[in-house]
Amino acid sequence: MDKASLIGLLLGVGAVIGGMLLEGGHLGSIAQPTAAIIVLGGTFGAVFLSFPFEGVLGAFKDVKNIIKEPALNPFEYIELITNYANKARKEGILSLEKEIKNIEHPFLKKALTMAVDGVEPKIMREAMETELAYQDEYGKISSKVFQAAGGYAPTIGILGAVLGLIHVMENLNDPSKLGGGIAVAFVATVYGVGSANLFFLPMATKLALRQAEGLVINEMILEGVVALSTGENPRLIEEKLTTYLSEQQKNKNPNKEKT
Repeated sequence: MDKASLIGLLLGVGAVIGGMLLEGGHLGSIAQPTAAIIVLGGTFGAVFLSFPFEGVLGAFKDVKNIIKEPALNPFEYIELITNYANKARKEGILSLEKEIKNIEHPFLKKALTMAVDGVEPKIMREAMETELAYQDEYGKISSKVFQAAGGYAPTIGILGAVLGLIHVMENLNDPSKLGGGIAVAFVATVYGVGSANLFFLPMATKLALRQAEGLVINEMILEGVVALSTGENPRLIEEKLTTYLSEQQKNKNPNKEKT
């Protein structure tokens, strides 16, 4: 579980609802199904109109990456590539061929396969950098979906407010219907602004961060495999790959005390 996501969710929603309760309000006052249908339905309708179906579906699937820590461990790949470099230096790069079938990371598997096949380092780098560029472009779709939702939601909320006020104006002669129309008008605005700023935009930011972290890992892997293929010293490769880590990550290095 990502502690930051959990704290942010509880703190954001808790502060809004808690503040309302402290002012003497109650949850029933914002539980308006009509407003929810207008805002959420309108928002995701606009999102589906803006993006391909596969892109929206992929964004929903990527929500799991917001609430749990990424499985990628940079130290695991640094150690793995360093071990490959040591083996290649002692037994030759062709000795890594039997290691390829055990690699689960697709980018590492492809890069190491090219190295074992004897592809020139320059050509390998160009090919894999092209793949990185496409990963970066397509990987941003999920964050763009929720960023778009965060932009549409407040506007749809205003639309819901206007619809509620129209209902009020049409029933000025019937006081019994005025309360419901006014409630929908105000609650629709709350749903629109609240969902955008408490959910959609933060989710977009977190997904963009996850994408960037994965991209850095792949860039590190590429640098390591290229260095491995040119026969660089394994110790130097390890030091080079460590530069891709942030200071916080370096402080978490499990091998730091051993070195």
